[in-house]
Amino acid sequence: MPRRVRRPIAGHGQLQRPRAGVEVLKLLGIASVVVLISALSVVGYVLYDLSHTFTTKAVALDGEESVPPDLGAIEGGVNMLLVGSDVCEEDFKAQFGDRCSDPESGGERNDTNLVLHISDSPRRVTVITFPRDLMIPIPSCVDSDGNDTGDRAKEPLNDAIGIGGPKNGLACVHRAISSISGLDIQFAAKVTWGGVMRITDAIGGVDICVAGRISDPENTGLDLGPGTHTLQGYEALQFLRVRHGVGDESDLSRGSNQQVYMSSLVRKMTSSQVFGNPGVLLKLANTVMSNVTPSSTLTSPTLLVQIALAMKDVPLDQVNFVNYPVFDDPDNPGVKVIPDHVSADQLWAALAANQPIQVAGQRDAVVSETPVPTDPASGDAAATDPATPDPGTTSAPVELPSNVSGQSAAQPTCSRGNGG
Repeated sequence: MPRRVRRPIAGHGQLQRPRAGVEVLKLLGIASVVVLISALSVVGYVLYDLSHTFTTKAVALDGEESVPPDLGAIEGGVNMLLVGSDVCEEDFKAQFGDRCSDPESGGERNDTNLVLHISDSPRRVTVITFPRDLMIPIPSCVDSDGNDTGDRAKEPLNDAIGIGGPKNGLACVHRAISSISGLDIQFAAKVTWGGVMRITDAIGGVDICVAGRISDPENTGLDLGPGTHTLQGYEALQFLRVRHGVGDESDLSRGSNQQVYMSSLVRKMTSSQVFGNPGVLLKLANTVMSNVTPSSTLTSPTLLVQIALAMKDVPLDQVNFVNYPVFDDPDNPGVKVIPDHVSADQLWAALAANQPIQVAGQRDAVVSETPVPTDPASGDAAATDPATPDPGTTSAPVELPSNVSGQSAAQPTCSRGNGG
């Protein structure tokens, strides 16, 4: 992708303190004041209030000194690495059985690896899922003891966080994915199992459609019958972790299944239930700041607000979830995968040119759901018609290779369970 350069932009105003006197507040009433507070003000307040705690957890990334402090000064699009860690936390150990009690199952892995790309104007959002079983070179990292780990010629991607250790694991994952993709990834964040559960609860759960029972008694313990389920807490995490109950039971099916969740999550976040509800936003911002480990580049409250604003008005049909293209690993067929660089290069070229993209459809773990019309008066973003072109689209979508699967957030989908 093209090198980012700095360019001047208009400054952003500071959050204003209310100037009305006590008598005016009494007349308006506390409830009325809360209604008048914008979503941005609520999020901004919490971000500033919690910024010290957030900053103390920050992890340094390669090249962070060249990242501008303002989102608008990054030309060519913004990239953020989002890592889901399976580290066992004291509060949740009892729920994971042998995974957290058996010494041979210990350690930490980066089980979910996403790169969020936010394009320049017109704004588009693309989320790329990198499989945990992707076999790639892991560049040398500095571990928690300050030792150089040395280059690894071929390792599973989800070993990277453990190679870097508790202090530098996120930086090691960042280096590995930056190397294999060639992307300039300016920001990164890590969330644990417990963090996923708390964040899902903060927004009141995520609605998931299931086509065919998902039954995985021996691994995640998830059991969901056909229909729509509002997933919260541990059940939401079970759904994100399940692989043996969906599709062909591969890690690739798990990735596609997670995109059903993420697509529904985006529709929920952009609806009146979350973004239009200051109270929910306040709770969500507090939860995120308390449960996410950021890169040093991601600790500015102003920058976080800018990222939220850059994404909030993107039409759902311009929010795409895609799977990084892979081939079966000839050294371990049916278990591990290797990069399909030719197909990936076509994806990177489309993102660099800020072209709308069209993916070939989802894997067998996912089936399309017939969209249910919604009332535009409700303010829910889910009312977006995926067949209606975005006003910012100036060209036909680029049809990506068949090996690049995925879906848009405007496309309701269901998980295809294989439990009968």
